[in-house]
Amino acid sequence: MTYRHLSRFIPSISSYVPSRRLLTTSSLRLASVTDEAVDPRLVAERVEEETDVVIVGAGPAGLSAAIRLKQLANSEGKEIRVVVIEKASELGAHTLSGAVIEPRALNELIPDWKDRNAPLNQPALKDSIRLLTEKSSYPLPHLSQMSNKGNYITSLNSFVKWLGKQAEDADIEIYPGFAASEVLYNDDGSVCGIATNDMGLDKNFKPKDNFERGMEFKAKVTLLAEGCHGSLTKTLMRKFNLRENRQPQTYGIGIKEVWEIVPEKRIPGLVFHSVGYPLDFKTYGGGFMYHMEDNIVQIGFVVALDYQNPHLSPYKEFQVNSMNNTS
Repeated sequence: MTYRHLSRFIPSISSYVPSRRLLTTSSLRLASVTDEAVDPRLVAERVEEETDVVIVGAGPAGLSAAIRLKQLANSEGKEIRVVVIEKASELGAHTLSGAVIEPRALNELIPDWKDRNAPLNQPALKDSIRLLTEKSSYPLPHLSQMSNKGNYITSLNSFVKWLGKQAEDADIEIYPGFAASEVLYNDDGSVCGIATNDMGLDKNFKPKDNFERGMEFKAKVTLLAEGCHGSLTKTLMRKFNLRENRQPQTYGIGIKEVWEIVPEKRIPGLVFHSVGYPLDFKTYGGGFMYHMEDNIVQIGFVVALDYQNPHLSPYKEFQVNSMNNTS
C-alpha cells in the first residue's frame, strides 16, 4: 500500500477572465503532485529469527525462567535456544525497588549462589510493624506472614544484574535495549512469538532517515514476564478473555529513595513497615524502611490506585511518611 497526494482539480485562470482578454500571457498551468511518499513500515520486511523459547522481560521472573528451562534441557541432554528480550538499555535499569528476598526459590534454582557472590549480604534480623499517627506510633501484632527470619535485604537492581550474569553463563541470549511491541500469531490463532519495536521514529512516530524495522522472534514457546501491567500481556488478556471470571488485580503507586545515613543511626537487618498516617482510614497503603549494609537505608511508600481524594499526591505523602518514620 502506498500513500498518494491526490491533486485537486483547479480551473485555469482564463475561466475567470472575460472573453475579450487583456492578458497577453498564456494561461497558467498548475503542476500536479505525482511523487509517492512510501511508508517504509508498510513495505520493509522484518528480519526473522527462529528460537525455541522467547521470553519478554529480563526481571527476576524472566531470567529465572530462562535459567530453569536451560537446566531442564541440559538434564535431558537436549540443546535448546532461549532468547530474552529486555526493553531497558541494560539489565536492572528498570528494576529499582529495594527488596527483602526469601531465598527458598533461589536455593532450588542456584544452590551455590553464595559461592557465586550473589548480592545477598544483609540478612533480615529484626521485624517491626507500627501504626503511625500524626504525633506518635504504636506497635502492631507481628503477623506470621510478615516474618522475615532467614530472608535477605538487597537491592533488586543489583540482584537482577547478577542473575543476568548467571543466565549468560548458561548460554542464554539476552538482548537489552529492544522492546517487544507485538505478539505474533499462527494461522490458527495460536501465539508463535513476538516482534520488537521499530527504530528511528520521530516524536510523532514517523520514520526518520535512520529508520529500521524491528525483528521477529518466532518461537515454540512464548513467555511474557514483562511486569504486572505489561502491554503485550494486556493484548492477550483481551484476545483470549483471560480475565473472565477471575479476580481482578489491584495496583498501587510505589515511591522509593535510597539514603546513606550516619553509622550510629543504622539498625543492621531491620525490616520496618508502617500503616496509618499520613493516609486516612479510607486509603490503602503504607511505608517501608529496610536497613542494608554500608549504612544504606531504602525508604519507600505505596498508595493503592483506588484512593478517593483527587487532591492526594502520593509523592508528598511519601515525604511526610519518610520524616515520620525516621524521626
